[in-house]
Amino acid sequence: MQELSLNILDIAQNSVVAAASLIEIDIAVYGENNKMLSITIKDNGKGMDRQTLENVTNPFFTSRTTRKVGLGIPLFKMAAEQTGGSFDIQSAVGVGTTVKAVFDTSNIDCTPLGDIWDTVAILIQMNEDIDFVYTASRGEESFVCDTRQLKEIMEGAPLSDPMVVRWIKEFIEENQFEIFKRRY
Repeated sequence: MQELSLNILDIAQNSVVAAASLIEIDIAVYGENNKMLSITIKDNGKGMDRQTLENVTNPFFTSRTTRKVGLGIPLFKMAAEQTGGSFDIQSAVGVGTTVKAVFDTSNIDCTPLGDIWDTVAILIQMNEDIDFVYTASRGEESFVCDTRQLKEIMEGAPLSDPMVVRWIKEFIEENQFEIFKRRY
């Protein structure tokens, strides 16, 4: 994929399919010269059994019946590892799944993060019945966009309303830039 935000969208969509009611997306910049980028997607969906978990990074394995390959997680894993980073996935049936990838952004093979604000806004817009918590952090600084709080602020206005979606995108973009001091 051309942007990590598209990997995030794909994995979060897996969480939606797994009947998650809460999906947390955490992006953290850390390390010397803030060159390390950690992306974690965590859900409280149905989780995976041991056999599925063992096969999920295989591109020729998928639980979907509409196609014979599943590239989202394998491509995310490859993107992290080709920078010298790491990949981990944990899951338990009835508990949920956590996917974590770490990237060395100074590596020439590091895929850009992309417009994560668009990705998060699209996820919120298309899945109003699911709560999303997006966190961006660098050192002690952090920014959180939580749909449970947004729903209170919006006083019943649907989060799928185009004006609300635009506001969410701008809110995330401005605050994320303040935290990271640059675009990844």
